Amino acid sequence: MPMVQIDDSRPVPLLGHSPAIEALRRSAERVARANIPVLIHGENGTGKEVLSRLIHDQSPWRGGPFVPVNCPAIPGSLLESELFGHEKGSFTGAESARPGWVEVASGGTLFLDEIAELEMGLQPKLLQLLQDGTYFRIGGREEKRADVRVICATNRRLEEEVQAKRFRSDLYYRINAIELCMPPLRERRMDILEFVHYFLDLYTQMYGRTPRPLSGRLLHILVMHDWPGNVRQLENVIRQYVVMNSEDVIVQGLQRREGAVVPGRPERSAGAPGLKELTRSAVQECERGMVAQVLQANNWNCRKAARVLGISYRALFYKIKAFRLERAERAQALALVASGADLK
Repeated sequence: MPMVQIDDSRPVPLLGHSPAIEALRRSAERVARANIPVLIHGENGTGKEVLSRLIHDQSPWRGGPFVPVNCPAIPGSLLESELFGHEKGSFTGAESARPGWVEVASGGTLFLDEIAELEMGLQPKLLQLLQDGTYFRIGGREEKRADVRVICATNRRLEEEVQAKRFRSDLYYRINAIELCMPPLRERRMDILEFVHYFLDLYTQMYGRTPRPLSGRLLHILVMHDWPGNVRQLENVIRQYVVMNSEDVIVQGLQRREGAVVPGRPERSAGAPGLKELTRSAVQECERGMVAQVLQANNWNCRKAARVLGISYRALFYKIKAFRLERAERAQALALVASGADLK
């Protein structure tokens, strides 16, 4: 068998309720139903494999294996053998025939991460698989067929790779039948606290430790951090907190990164709000958005919404007043009536 470990466990779920993530969930549900190539674009650590797993789990191929392949992790000379398999004696060291990941993933989903790293010589063979579902093992003469869903991901702009002649245009258009974009964490700050609580619960159980509750100060910093490593970086920070049980270690590490010069970022002017004011505003906006979404999802049944949020009815009533959610809803309804919109 090829050197691939099919992990039936589930990675981090597609957390969050920001508009971008809700739209992404709807798109994933639609594309999952058809065997159409999907290209997922996004920065490192945003959760491209998580999205591909979600598509697999909602697809007709969910009963088959989910096989993730990290293309740059395998040298080009070995990737073809690992991907398509080889016959006995096809090269030095090939003492027996071995199936490749394509064959292992048959009946399921093959996820090719960082597809831009695929060597030019291997790209036509992937194109053949995508076009007619056939391939050859290295050294093999028998054409093989695989019923496999292929999902690709990249953190590069493949259009630029095509222009630079590092990526075949015909393969690009074949894998890019549907393109989904994973937004970076800094563009979905209202989801950060949900990730924080998820990772706290995960690593508290994993390590058998119960760290002190996070202070408002640290939550403010977490919400306002730019997270260049995205969800993966946030996960490591929370894991470190569970192990070390020290906010100072986390804060110092993040502040060292924040202190670095970021090209294009203007310096703070004398009258500009500081980190404390900005983070307080961001956290309040996150909380307001979450309360509003839960209320809308429960048709403004406050008792049900309070149970979902895990707070008392009195606390929810206070938040509705503090965030002026009733006033906003009433204003929106009046505006719709005034505009003559169809309210049926």
